[in-house]
Amino acid sequence: MKLPKKIKTFSDRYPFLGPTIWMLSIQYYLIQLQAALAWPTAYSVLNNTISDLGNTACGGYGSRFVCSPLHSLMNYSFITLGLTMATGSLLIYQEFKKSRTSLVGFSFMAIAGFGTILVGLFPENTISRLHTFGAALPFLIGNIALVVLGITLDIPQGLRRYTLLSGWVALGAFGLFVTHNYVGLGIGGMERLVAYPQTIWLITFGAYISRNHLRSRRLRLPS
Repeated sequence: MKLPKKIKTFSDRYPFLGPTIWMLSIQYYLIQLQAALAWPTAYSVLNNTISDLGNTACGGYGSRFVCSPLHSLMNYSFITLGLTMATGSLLIYQEFKKSRTSLVGFSFMAIAGFGTILVGLFPENTISRLHTFGAALPFLIGNIALVVLGITLDIPQGLRRYTLLSGWVALGAFGLFVTHNYVGLGIGGMERLVAYPQTIWLITFGAYISRNHLRSRRLRLPS
């Protein structure tokens, strides 16, 4: 029963840790670029999915050609992203506990992180059901989290609108993605419209929290 208090104390002592962890999500994009460039053939952001970068085989997969020499690195990136989503949610929530509804938003983001870990543990060509289930958690639950957080958090109006827009755009894209309506973007392009707004928001929100902490620290310093 004392665990939440200990987490709050830890978060107060290290206020930059939570937002920094979320900002580390940028590794997800850097590793994707590195893995894509390692393909022996041209990797297509429109016709290849993100998960193709973690596919452990080399050859035909469905209607796509897949060959990712750095698949292990990509899968570690998925796992790392999931851990940062969950850990950052736990720590940053301590700053927004005045709104009980925010617990739902941060809990959903942590659940999305668990799903992202599953994506890395079970590449698309292994246990496909677990991979698909894992991907569905950030694609659906994680983007619902953005909408909930956009409604409930005490944040500037511009950031609130950006949060809500990210959630609604990604959820709309998810509806198109699951119904195979790619509107000219291809399966990879539409998947990125589902996934990228959420991860970019994590980085942006982490930067916002860090900036607030820096301002507070400067105000406390003697002039």
